[in-house]
Amino acid sequence: MRQSVPAELSSFIGRERELSRTATLLATARLVTLAGPAGIGKTRLAVRTVRTLGRSRGTDVVWADMVGVPRDGGAALERELVRRLDGREALLVLDGCEQLGAEAGRLVSALLVRLPRLRILATSQRAVGPAGEALLRVPPLSVPPQPAPDAAPGPARPSAASAASEAAAASVAEVAGYEAVRLYEERARGADPSFELTERNAGAVAALCRALDGIPGALELAAGRAHRHAPAEALRLLTADPLEFLSGGAGRAGGADALRTCSLAPPDERLLWDRLSVFAGSFDRDAVVEVCGFAPLGPRRAAEALERITPALLEDAGHPGRHRLPLSVRALAARRLALAPDGDGATVARRHRERCRATAERAARLWRSGAQREARALAVAELPELRAAMDPLAPAGPGGALEIAVPLWFLWSPCGLVTEGRRHLERALALHPAPRPARALWLAAWLVASSGEAEAADPLLVEAWTAAVQEGEDACVAYLAHLRGLVALWRDRPWEAAAEFRDALELLPAEPEFGPGPEALRAALTMALAHTDPASVPVEDGPPDGPVDLWARSWTGYAHALVQRREGRPALARAELLRALEIQLLLGDGLGQALSVELLAELEADAGCYEESARLLGAVAGTRPASACLPRAERVLRARMDPEALRAALAEGAGTPLRTLLPEL
Repeated sequence: MRQSVPAELSSFIGRERELSRTATLLATARLVTLAGPAGIGKTRLAVRTVRTLGRSRGTDVVWADMVGVPRDGGAALERELVRRLDGREALLVLDGCEQLGAEAGRLVSALLVRLPRLRILATSQRAVGPAGEALLRVPPLSVPPQPAPDAAPGPARPSAASAASEAAAASVAEVAGYEAVRLYEERARGADPSFELTERNAGAVAALCRALDGIPGALELAAGRAHRHAPAEALRLLTADPLEFLSGGAGRAGGADALRTCSLAPPDERLLWDRLSVFAGSFDRDAVVEVCGFAPLGPRRAAEALERITPALLEDAGHPGRHRLPLSVRALAARRLALAPDGDGATVARRHRERCRATAERAARLWRSGAQREARALAVAELPELRAAMDPLAPAGPGGALEIAVPLWFLWSPCGLVTEGRRHLERALALHPAPRPARALWLAAWLVASSGEAEAADPLLVEAWTAAVQEGEDACVAYLAHLRGLVALWRDRPWEAAAEFRDALELLPAEPEFGPGPEALRAALTMALAHTDPASVPVEDGPPDGPVDLWARSWTGYAHALVQRREGRPALARAELLRALEIQLLLGDGLGQALSVELLAELEADAGCYEESARLLGAVAGTRPASACLPRAERVLRARMDPEALRAALAEGAGTPLRTLLPEL
């Protein structure tokens, strides 16, 4: 047991708020516990707290380090502390209470009763437990957000294959202010005095900080190797083998912190740690019970074990009640699960995949029922798990991957994740034996065409039509006509598009089991009619009966805006487009945003506001289909603007958030 306060282990970054809260709690509570996973900085915060209190209040501090105290050593430690502290008004720091397990709660309770003038500051990976305990969760350091050009938010960790894209270019100004980056930079400079955060390595440093969860201990370990591994190389090594990288030595079993976390837990908790490693991202109580709650750890015992270990987990920011494993713990637990007897790992993986399949189908039902915001929110929250379950090399094979990918059609196209969805579909279809399913072929063709490669979609369209006829998939035949109509519309052939959309509506069942509903197909026809026969565009008379398809409504609004512009009512057209854009931004519909903004740019060009028009075009230049014809507004601008001024305005728009260009949104 250490007798005195340890020296400060390093400079103090990003803990001012926690320092203030800890000092405030100690003024009113006799027991304050700093809780969090290993390496999060609990001891460092405790050191800083007692030094601050010592300077400001002259607090008498006794420090007791639990490392090395045996599990059955609580009684002996209690006697020693009572002997030393009897009659003193003091602050006792019990550092590392998880070492004693349940014995820590008994020790603390006894000390508080026998020493009425004592206050205790404990650090632990779990709640110590006595009544009156003030628990303060120590959060990780702030990390730069994940870039999302074609990705939904979520805390999934980068795989080795995605490490390079994860470390996308980022400027020093974008990342330098985050606490984790500041800590990494400071420690890296200590290991390599020539290290600097530059425009070349800022993206890799940011990705490394995200992969390490913003945990100071892991960041310091990685930064300490900056003289050997540049940030991009460190990220590659980390994602390839987290345990090897974090252990720092060839042949070692894994990170000491992870090993300590798992080895100190009782059997139920060790089993739960191992099973939790199946989650790629975050999880809530229901997910844990459903996936991990089977013999010998039933649902009730799984829930109870989760409650006990929650302080040692990382909270999922923005999703209350959801947590995730620190990277090192997950890597070690996954290794243990893979070696578990009786096929425990295979059972956990099967239950996890089944839950993902049910989640995808539930999200699809929500979308069809009109609860499209809820459908998107559910799919985004579970996306790290869904991604893992869509691995065609998993035991469920490519067919199992497609069972999840196809119901999520709305996430890939209407919600803007075209590139990711295409990747999942193409990987699974490449491994799927013939004949390949019509639904998956249709969706793959749609995503390929939406990526700007309409010609590349043609073979998929042919194969999908043959498969749909053979399988009796009337809805799929309808969707293929709808897709042909979309391609015709992008190529400025609205008459051809209208004919395809009419065919699609005739073929589509009244209540299709998957894919877009009739409202979406009617909206597509309305767009074509806005070009070919504006007088026939239906006018809405009040709110529709039944569930509202927001996505379809946004496209209908776009069609009405086309008609209003042609009939010389720019103010009404602009109002329609802004309403459509609100929905498209809400859902993440990149294609919808591009076409709506391009029509807004036409309105600006009609009014002679050429620079404003060019900035709008620049803002959506990267999201329109490459195979689509040149925007009409751009043709006007090329004729009316100086080429250099046009390039400058387009570049300015590309670097400006759309909501800044359109403050009405």
